[in-house]
Amino acid sequence: MKKQIRIDELQLGMLVEQLDRSWLSTPFFRHKMTITSLQQIAQLKASGVQTLTVSFDPAEVGEVSVLEQPCTDASERSASEEAELGSPLITFEEELPEARRIYQAAKTIVQNAMHDTRLGRALNVEAVNSVVSEMTESVLRNPDALSSLSRLKRFDEYTFYHSVNTSLLAMSLGRSLGFDRSMLHFAGVGTLLHDIGKMKVPLEILNKPGRFEAHEMEIMKQHVLRGVEVLASTTGLGDSYVQPALEHHERVNGDGYPHKRAKQDISQYGLITAIVDIYDAMTSDRCYHKGEPAHQALQLLYRLSLEGHLDSTLVQRFIQVVGVYPVGSVVELSTGEIAIVKQVNHHAPLLPVVLLVKGAGNTLLLRPQEYDLSLQEDTSHRTITAIMTPHQTGLDPANYLDKKAA
Repeated sequence: MKKQIRIDELQLGMLVEQLDRSWLSTPFFRHKMTITSLQQIAQLKASGVQTLTVSFDPAEVGEVSVLEQPCTDASERSASEEAELGSPLITFEEELPEARRIYQAAKTIVQNAMHDTRLGRALNVEAVNSVVSEMTESVLRNPDALSSLSRLKRFDEYTFYHSVNTSLLAMSLGRSLGFDRSMLHFAGVGTLLHDIGKMKVPLEILNKPGRFEAHEMEIMKQHVLRGVEVLASTTGLGDSYVQPALEHHERVNGDGYPHKRAKQDISQYGLITAIVDIYDAMTSDRCYHKGEPAHQALQLLYRLSLEGHLDSTLVQRFIQVVGVYPVGSVVELSTGEIAIVKQVNHHAPLLPVVLLVKGAGNTLLLRPQEYDLSLQEDTSHRTITAIMTPHQTGLDPANYLDKKAA
């Protein structure tokens, strides 16, 4: 039996069939969802849902996905369990300075690794393992600090920044999925080196200021197997480290390359790397296109998952990890003010922590004001009404969020 109810009537065990707003406006991105935790109800409320259609027929209730598992009471978890389940051990602000240092160290390490590969020298595996171990500890202490730095990008050093960003995003997603230290390390090393084969591509193709011709694209595709050759010949790197390089262009429907593997033949590391690789590439400036705003990249990932190119469950989880409004997004508030997203609130995905930088009259504030949209009183309620591009507002988020890290 289906029935339309108010959000206040929603209870555990109900199957949500339809919302009074798009699923894309919520952190779930589903067309049906079984309510298994009070947190889900709170998230739907925070998303602005007021009425919804539910089903009471147990036969219609499908298998609960990994995104919908009930959450154990935090008071019952040990500190180590907190780390595995994604709850921060220290605050975002406490971890951010260390995350900045680690980010720059990782960028230097991958730059050296690619330089060595270009010259035919052996990779410094010890240095790679050391910096990824630091990344792992940072992600375990707080899952958001390091991943928030993925917005750092430089056009002239795209390959290096892209490698670090895919690595930290993959590790943050892995932590959300419950990866232990060793699995996070595998993911971190593999994705940090997933594009190492590009150093075996002729520079005139790699640095071409425009789209590739068909024959050039075939040469560019060779970076996958050339990268596998480099990693397979590197002492101390087993199959798990090689999978991101081998599989990051494979697609779950078998349309990828180099081996046209379908989902059942792609490792979880490969499925994850495909998602973070596309996301960072889309949001980066390239010689042939301007980077897309983060929310548009997330919408594309979601569409690609619906079309069968990417793993849908992992895409949904990735959207939860980076947030509906990822760090660095420029947003307009219901008050007419312009703000920059500083931190994601996973408990209230539509209400992040922002920096107010322009007043309602488009006047630049002398001093940005930090404001947590999830901690407002009803008398001064601000909501996000639109996502802007930096070009529209004349604002560079990096100037406000992190003058030191870039």
